[in-house]
Amino acid sequence: MIDNSIRHIQNALSDLDKEMEKIVMNLTLSLKEKDNLMLPILLQKKVLKQTLEDLQYLKDNPPPPDQPCGISKYRND
Repeated sequence: MIDNSIRHIQNALSDLDKEMEKIVMNLTLSLKEKDNLMLPILLQKKVLKQTLEDLQYLKDNPPPPDQPCGISKYRND
């Protein structure tokens, strides 16, 4: 299950990278327009990257039965 979720998140990150590339390469947009279009994408990428890190941590360090997963212990933020 975790592997499937990781794969979906990696695909979503790849799609967001492609979307950002299209915006950057669009010569009809001003820098301000590009910034406005890219900000929500960057925020989505930040959340997806953190989720990917969390899932990878859980995959590598599965919690014992009936115990909290301990994700908050490994994060620095």
